[in-house]
Amino acid sequence: MQEYTKFEKARVVGARALQLAHGAPPLIKVPEGITEPLDLAEIEFEKGVIPITIIRD
Repeated sequence: MQEYTKFEKARVVGARALQLAHGAPPLIKVPEGITEPLDLAEIEFEKGVIPITIIRD
């Protein structure tokens, strides 16, 4: 997994959390006790399963 700046991470996690909040299916098995889309998006980001690509110029 490549290194991301804090701004890139915030953008990717925020976009994924919005998708989850609007009903997108989780890409991982949801851990016990996780109910917030932002928490789930952060876990997905750490596992590297979010299919969003960062392109730098």
